[in-house]
Amino acid sequence: MFKRILIANRGEIALRVIRACRALGVSPVCVYSQADKDGPWLEQADASVCIGPPPSKDSYLRIERIIAAAEVMGADAVHPGYGFLSENAHFAEVCRDCNITFVGPSPEAMSLLGDKVNCKRLARQTGTPVFPGTEGGIDDIDEAAKVAGEIGYPVIIKAAAGGGGRGMRVARDEAQLRDSVGKAQQEALAAFGNGTVYVEKYLENARHFEVQTIGDNHGNAVHLYERDCSSQRRHQKLVEEAPAPGIDAKKRDKVCESAAALIRKAKYCGAATVEFLMDKNQDFYMLEVNTRVQVEHPVSELITGIDIVQTQIRVAAGEPLPLQQKDIQARGHAIEVRINAEDPDRGFMPQAGLIEQFAAPGGPGVRLDSHARAGYRIPANYDSMIGKLIVHAHDRDAAIVRMRQALKEFKIGPAKTTIPLHQRIMERPEFCSAKFDIHWVERWLKAQGA
Repeated sequence: MFKRILIANRGEIALRVIRACRALGVSPVCVYSQADKDGPWLEQADASVCIGPPPSKDSYLRIERIIAAAEVMGADAVHPGYGFLSENAHFAEVCRDCNITFVGPSPEAMSLLGDKVNCKRLARQTGTPVFPGTEGGIDDIDEAAKVAGEIGYPVIIKAAAGGGGRGMRVARDEAQLRDSVGKAQQEALAAFGNGTVYVEKYLENARHFEVQTIGDNHGNAVHLYERDCSSQRRHQKLVEEAPAPGIDAKKRDKVCESAAALIRKAKYCGAATVEFLMDKNQDFYMLEVNTRVQVEHPVSELITGIDIVQTQIRVAAGEPLPLQQKDIQARGHAIEVRINAEDPDRGFMPQAGLIEQFAAPGGPGVRLDSHARAGYRIPANYDSMIGKLIVHAHDRDAAIVRMRQALKEFKIGPAKTTIPLHQRIMERPEFCSAKFDIHWVERWLKAQGA
């Protein structure tokens, strides 16, 4: 096991990793930007060092500063969390070259699965269902138009190296396709430094279904069942739950097993999420693989009883997975809502500033992952998420009731947050009946004039 892990991140995920380190007897140390010098999570670290000014490009994205901090503080491993450098294969390679263990996949596995074009090729080899579309990146617009005509419109143009909706365009006819490819390439190049895009079939009313997996360096990989993340806005998830409601058990098991097979084939070590879209017939099509721990990992932890972050660290240290697939059972239902410092009534405008009131909810089956507290000043430089509220109960209906109560108890002010939005979501018939798709929140908000 490692002696000391440097956490190359901030906020709630930094605190989450600190707690996992403590449970394993590992010393946690942190880096921080000038904007985070008073970050509450730093109080829980054994040491911390400033790596630059507030902008991410000058601090949390500066590989050389993070490596220098690791060496100064005597860290033998780096945990990247999510976001920032967590899916940067070059960072993982630099860590390896400096004899610092990257808590995550090898640079080779990350590059293989992080590139959507190469990932789809590997998925076909393992029987993981993928969308029909171009075999690789688009070199010739006429060839792309030919493929789109064969699979039928609408199609979606997607960045090979990206996510979060960037470098993505929907085309409903050939004229729109020809107009959109160049724009998607430019946006992808600006966002990810890679302008490669590809074309695949677009599902109008799909659900977002994803499988949590973990692999080790001994050829093993298991899945921790699935999550449903269909409640989202502009490709950003708002609510996540596990297991996905209303899924045929045989189809669920088949796609979960295929996800684990893909991770095994890639010789992947660490936590990974294989994301799918599901159509009305419950046929699945792989979107991408996220080669890191995800924001919504707690719902999988609560239904399986497995600590994903501790397991990440254990397998990075060379240990084999401590369980086999037959040992993993899903129990009950878990729901997570992302608490963002945003004003939903004003176009989700970010809300930086001082938190004066912070009253956390409690009770059986309630978990709050947050770095925030009264007296904490939310910086304007980073993602607006300040916490994740998660509940677990014996079934979905009970979990919804529990979440309603937890949200009612949760008080943050004066900054506006998404708590009132989640209270409304928990009452919506679309959500309560699980008769939804990835666009349901946007349709509902548009009908309200929001």
